[in-house]
Amino acid sequence: AARNYRFAPDRIEVTQGDLVRLVIRSEDNAYSFAIDEYRIVRRVPPGGTTTFEFRADRPGTFRFYSNLTNDSAHAEMEGQLVVRPQ
Repeated sequence: AARNYRFAPDRIEVTQGDLVRLVIRSEDNAYSFAIDEYRIVRRVPPGGTTTFEFRADRPGTFRFYSNLTNDSAHAEMEGQLVVRPQ
């Protein structure tokens, strides 16, 4: 969920090779969900939901964040995707 310029949870753990399905729900404003290393950028409409899948094909810890710029609070909205090696 995304609310008050925060992701909850702000840490997602998966295993390398997993097919990850994320359902992101905005409880107030428009947000985005981006992970640069996986070339993911999805917009989440205000009060809406965005669903997508990707394969966690490389181990490591990756920052996810909202890349919108209409409010400076987006710059502080981030979390971690942890992909554990197989």
